[in-house]
Amino acid sequence: MFSGIVQAVGKVVSMQARGGDVRLVADADGLDSAGVALGDSICVAGVCLTVVAIDAAHLAFDVSNETLSRTSLGALQPGSGVNLEKALRLADRLDGHLVSGHVDGVGRVLSIEPDARSQRWTFEVPAELAKYIAGKGSVCIDGTSLTVNEVDGARFGVNLIPHTVAVTTFRDRRVGDAVNIEVDLIARYVERLLRG
Repeated sequence: MFSGIVQAVGKVVSMQARGGDVRLVADADGLDSAGVALGDSICVAGVCLTVVAIDAAHLAFDVSNETLSRTSLGALQPGSGVNLEKALRLADRLDGHLVSGHVDGVGRVLSIEPDARSQRWTFEVPAELAKYIAGKGSVCIDGTSLTVNEVDGARFGVNLIPHTVAVTTFRDRRVGDAVNIEVDLIARYVERLLRG
């Protein structure tokens, strides 16, 4: 589990084709990697990945075809920024919301507008995900826990304060960019329970 509070922005060093899928190597120099070991989970751009190699300031992850087909990771290039977060420990504070790193779908940035010192962002998600997004609820975008301002069909808006823009990959995002979307965990389970 993660909190959606980004701990560092890493850079993709390489996307190596390996036996039909990909090994992603990221420069994680800004991430406090003390205690990170092989087999640990790291949230990379909102996707829970397993550390398969550690080399000084680099972390490597094997990315399956399933993950490549359901996330924006396949579009990453060397130099692309990725939000990074280590998995929570039971004693950690939960500053964001509970995030699994299991991406529900890929959304798109529709607009970015100034709003005093903040920025107002609008996203569009696949229609099947829209029902899980609620005003003043939580959503995870590229591994960042955010509060939903409003919802209009498959579109929703959030406000990003200057700090969030500065310490995440939102500083590099543009209109039209693809983003990984994870809806609130509780919404998925509530729907399942209601369906029986």
